[in-house]
Amino acid sequence: MSRWPAKEEIEARILETADRLFYRQGIRAIGVDTVADEIGISKRTLYNHYPSKDALIAAYLSRRLVELEITDRPPLEQILGAFDRLERSVASRTFRGCAFVNAVAELGQEVRDIGRLAVAFKERRRLWFRDLLSRLGIADADGLATQLALLLDGAIATSLVRGDPAFVRAAREAAVTLIDAGSRKKKERRDRL
Repeated sequence: MSRWPAKEEIEARILETADRLFYRQGIRAIGVDTVADEIGISKRTLYNHYPSKDALIAAYLSRRLVELEITDRPPLEQILGAFDRLERSVASRTFRGCAFVNAVAELGQEVRDIGRLAVAFKERRRLWFRDLLSRLGIADADGLATQLALLLDGAIATSLVRGDPAFVRAAREAAVTLIDAGSRKKKERRDRL
């Protein structure tokens, strides 16, 4: 039995540490030396797993790029749950906004994959909204999904600046209004047929 941790275990520790440090303190503020020191490995060991800081940044963001699942819960409950989860995050006081937006704001296009990963993250959430809205029978599910994604992003930015979860609640209320309006349009269309 080897006394050294498995490659996967070391990579997981590197990513967990990078995630925590990059998100809390910023990507530019944290060097690979800090990540390695925090874990208790050498910089060389870190580079054996991630050959550059850019590769580590891309892995950090890729780790956060998870699929959003649609469950058996009612679609409206799932949609509004996204706003509820955000409100809890903002209230936790560890909230620093969207990791993808933060990365783009800090680094722009300096790291090739950042923009692609950020767009992929935002689009996955928008498509998740769209699929749930389609289950509700909303006529323009795609357009309304874009509006909900913008509401959520606006709530993230405003809550970060103001440090107040009340703005997420306001965005949630606006989401309810938009969904109700989309449902009424569906009913009116049905009534005309």
